[in-house]
Amino acid sequence: MIGYMLVGTNDLARAGEFYDALLGTIGASRFMEEDNYFIAWARKPEETSFGVTIPFDKQPAEKGNGNMAAFYLETPDEVKAFYEKALSLGGTCEGAPGFRPEDAEKGFYAGYFRDLDGNKLNGFCMVE
Repeated sequence: MIGYMLVGTNDLARAGEFYDALLGTIGASRFMEEDNYFIAWARKPEETSFGVTIPFDKQPAEKGNGNMAAFYLETPDEVKAFYEKALSLGGTCEGAPGFRPEDAEKGFYAGYFRDLDGNKLNGFCMVE
């Protein structure tokens, strides 16, 4: 249903380095880019992709309150590794990996963080 997700950046080169390192941990790599405008990553070109862009209107990129991109992963260990990689690259914590609600022992498991531009993201999985 969703083809791609974009978030804004004010520094495309810096965002590119952040996402090359982060998304490389889940098997995604750059598959489209236009110098000084946008970069997109995917595991396969025909699958859902994620990208960063300089806003088309040339106004500063701003984080959206209530906006978030979520990356589906297979296991809690993958969620933890993805979250920890984001923080090691300069991302900031928005909610440590764990079940939501916190007292659950199965179901929705996620780790939330913000990228270098303040965009909110998470890695999540479903645990049976």
